[in-house]
Amino acid sequence: MLHELAAEPNILRIDWVKFTFGVIALAVVYFFVARKAVPKVMKVLDERHDAIEGGIERAKNAESEAEEIRQQYREKLEEAHREYAQEIEKAKEQRAAIIAEARDEAQVEAKRIIDAAKAQIEADRQQAVAQLRAEIGTLSTELASRIVGETLSDGAAQTRVVDRFLEELEQDESAKQAEVR
Repeated sequence: MLHELAAEPNILRIDWVKFTFGVIALAVVYFFVARKAVPKVMKVLDERHDAIEGGIERAKNAESEAEEIRQQYREKLEEAHREYAQEIEKAKEQRAAIIAEARDEAQVEAKRIIDAAKAQIEADRQQAVAQLRAEIGTLSTELASRIVGETLSDGAAQTRVVDRFLEELEQDESAKQAEVR
């Protein structure tokens, strides 16, 4: 067994030719990778980093612009609400003024109508009183003529008789009203 172990090559022994060739090959690959590949990879990574950072920055800018626009929209919306409330208040005031004006006009018109009606009633009353006086005068002169037996053709005498008769009627009417009270 020992012999077999001695016949086997030592696996821990270094083959300096292969080692040297490996180190040179490693140095060439390292030099090539360090000079050519790494800068390109770093450039691509830097570009990606810049693109990502730029995208983040653009997104932040866009977000801040969107927030500004949102704030402006809120302010305009609040201003529109204030203007709307002011317009409603103005409309309420105008409505109240129109109602008050219409009420005043209606009261003036009603007063005019009432005054006209009172004047018409007074005119009708005066006319009725005049007609009643004339009829009462005629009836009373006829009655007096029948009672007295003579004709009262004198206009002044008729007027005196009628006036006296109406005064007596008014006194009787006043007395009746006083008794009722």
